[in-house]
Amino acid sequence: MKIKKLAALISAAALLVSGCSNISEKKDLTYTDTLFDTVISVQILDPVDKSVVEGCEKLCKEYDAKFSRTNKDSEISQINKAKGKFVEVSDDTITLLKKGIYYGEMSGGLFDITIGSVSKLWDFHAEKPSVPSSKKIKSAKSHVNYRNIMIVDNRVKLTDRKASLDVGAIAKGYIADRIKEYLKKQGVKHAIINLGGNVLTLGTKTDGSKYNIGIQRPFDESGEPITSIKIADQSVVTTGTYQRYFEKKGKFYHHILNPHTGYPCKNSLSSVTIITDSSLTADAMSTMCFLMGYEEGMKLVNLLDNVDAVFITDDNEIHYSDNFLK
Repeated sequence: MKIKKLAALISAAALLVSGCSNISEKKDLTYTDTLFDTVISVQILDPVDKSVVEGCEKLCKEYDAKFSRTNKDSEISQINKAKGKFVEVSDDTITLLKKGIYYGEMSGGLFDITIGSVSKLWDFHAEKPSVPSSKKIKSAKSHVNYRNIMIVDNRVKLTDRKASLDVGAIAKGYIADRIKEYLKKQGVKHAIINLGGNVLTLGTKTDGSKYNIGIQRPFDESGEPITSIKIADQSVVTTGTYQRYFEKKGKFYHHILNPHTGYPCKNSLSSVTIITDSSLTADAMSTMCFLMGYEEGMKLVNLLDNVDAVFITDDNEIHYSDNFLK
């Protein structure tokens, strides 16, 4: 099972930058690492000093140290173990949490960054993953409520002592946006940021053409795309059941958890891909729309300006948002 998930992860990372044949092969202009629980890369296509690449590395590691739920010293972990007391955190963490609360309100609680009490019960990286007991899930989901996050200036506390933050559904998007800001300040005009399949492009390719971004065919370990889209200076983020999952006693369990039930979300979707300018928006919306289901999720996307979507249902049918087809 571990090999399957690793293969899917690597193929997703590779396929999402398909068609970028003009990208420089200079390794000194590419930063690659394993952070945020995934494989990441930042590839700069313009001639720049190596210090710019080193700056990307520094940023990524700083954000991992702030937002990681599994890093005991991170700001998120400090809030989680404070037992209802205030913790002073950075501006970045405050901004991220406020964004999480915003999407919690927007989704009526379907998107909830206090899902940590539930998500820590599900270990999709274990050699032999198991299904938590219904008793544990019932108890854990009673502590999921984004309204229990209290922010006063740069201090944060969880009013429910047993609540737990998990910002995995928005952190990579926020980080990608910050990396893009940094690169623009350094004079970079062409780059591609890939945080485990969470893709954000800076400008076009150096020849002026758009990037061709593949969307993975669900559960196809060869990395074959089911479709592709062309973008410039935008972000593409996919949330899919095939990204982390296991099977137990003939039942399928994936990592997209419904905060209302404590179990993996059940609907007709295999994946949701969001295309828009902000990677944080795309990150949050891809998860939120998946949890809403095909009909409600697509309805929401079609109401929004500058947001496109590709929904893939479990019969491998591709559904495009109205704006995408214009």
